[in-house]
Amino acid sequence: MKHVPYANISEDSLSSKNILITGAGSGIGRAVAKIAAKNDANLILLSKDIKKLYSLQDEICDEGRNEPLIVEFDFLKASEKDYKKLADSLYDNYEKLDGLVHIAGVLGYLSPIINTSLQQLKTVMQVNFESNFLLTQLSLPLLLKAKNPSVIFTSSGVGRKARAFWTSYSISKFAVEGLMQSLADEYEKDMRVNSYNPGPIRTQMRAQAFPAEDPNTLRTPSEIAIDYLWLLSEECQETGIMYNYHERTN
Repeated sequence: MKHVPYANISEDSLSSKNILITGAGSGIGRAVAKIAAKNDANLILLSKDIKKLYSLQDEICDEGRNEPLIVEFDFLKASEKDYKKLADSLYDNYEKLDGLVHIAGVLGYLSPIINTSLQQLKTVMQVNFESNFLLTQLSLPLLLKAKNPSVIFTSSGVGRKARAFWTSYSISKFAVEGLMQSLADEYEKDMRVNSYNPGPIRTQMRAQAFPAEDPNTLRTPSEIAIDYLWLLSEECQETGIMYNYHERTN
């Protein structure tokens, strides 16, 4: 495992690159979308909340950036057929895909294994793992048409070392790490594939997991969005790496 280096990225690092980001409506996904837009990317933004996507689209356009394509997509409700329709739409509108950023996720319930139902596990796996698998699989032809494309899977500390009561979430993130490593090995010479653990971040999911925690002690999504930018940019040339967030310098 490595920390993402704290580096300055040129503002045109994603110029003319087509980047798809899931979970873009709020939290980390929204922050990554905004910084990618500032770096001149052509964005495809997915979220289950279309109102949040519209407001994000307005923010990006008001700053004079490229208008993003927004897509309402609920990973919990989507069937394989829905994924194929999404992929067909991408093929119709884009010649290549330079970056695929998986951020959408759910926490599920924190509970002892003995009290964790199979349905609870399936729900978390469907959103956190199956969505990553299907979207990546169907995007591969477009990714392979790009020069040096990047796929980023959002992981977690409990996706690398499990903790009591985090069973469903932990299993889903371990599966994501396995997918990342398999994909990186298969396409070692064709694309960069890495996972990223953002650490404790001031998000709704973090508040759900740690309701008594003071959110002001945590990084904001905007503070770590630059890490995703680095992983997408040409600055990052490694693949198959489990990255952690950049360390504070103050």
